[in-house]
Amino acid sequence: MTVTGNLRKMVTELNSEVQYHLPIGEHRVHLNPLLGKVLSLEFSGQINCIHCDRKTNKSFSQGFCYPCFRRLAACDSCIVSPEKCHFDAGTCREPDWAESNCFVDHIVYLANTSGVKVGITRHSQVPTRWMDQGATQAQPIARVVHRQLSGLLETALAKHVKDKTAWQTMLKGNGPDVSLEEKRQELMELCEADVEALQDRFGLQSLQILEAQPTVAIAYPVTEFPSKVSAHNFDKQARVEGRLMGIKGQYLLLDTGVLNIRKFGGYHVELETQC
Repeated sequence: MTVTGNLRKMVTELNSEVQYHLPIGEHRVHLNPLLGKVLSLEFSGQINCIHCDRKTNKSFSQGFCYPCFRRLAACDSCIVSPEKCHFDAGTCREPDWAESNCFVDHIVYLANTSGVKVGITRHSQVPTRWMDQGATQAQPIARVVHRQLSGLLETALAKHVKDKTAWQTMLKGNGPDVSLEEKRQELMELCEADVEALQDRFGLQSLQILEAQPTVAIAYPVTEFPSKVSAHNFDKQARVEGRLMGIKGQYLLLDTGVLNIRKFGGYHVELETQC
């Protein structure tokens, strides 16, 4: 099978095992049946912005051209650091976009990726966000009314728990299961004053603590984890080839190294797989 087109982040479906589809141009390749088979991805040298489709010599923020990177609210620094939202200052890049994407309910959660971490996502992105991060367990712990508030709560919780994933550790295997509910109770006790301060500032109904929510278990299609993680990079090597040993997060685990598909959004490639 051979398909050609621009890459987009893998589309996931939560099942007994996460199902992965790789968008390449107009095609959507189901990857799970390709486990154990040799595949190759060859970069043509062309990059198209994932927003406006213009050709660009360099990708910014995982697939954007420079003008879009500088103009779009989705590329602003407050997306990475939502507690620094500047909408009220009148300097939001796209107020309409913010109304639809930032001023909607957000979930604050705990996830087991390379260990327990805290994270945030729009309510509509559960459980997609967890699968994109390679979490093997996840549990919502709070629901808030907008993105800035989720960032402020995350900042408070991050004083006591990690808020980043060590991606190399995550790709080397699945860590032991933990009780996310016990961790939630511990964090709520430690951050009780922070939660009350945020409710006083934004209103009691703006921040809802979610108690004893079920922990979601997530299994990934992996036959063998790498003992040593080395990353492929289309900017340094146009052709990537190897046997597909697994998929976790947004990474293909090949016997020759790992490939972060999301990092290379907009890259024009040719995919060849064994029949």
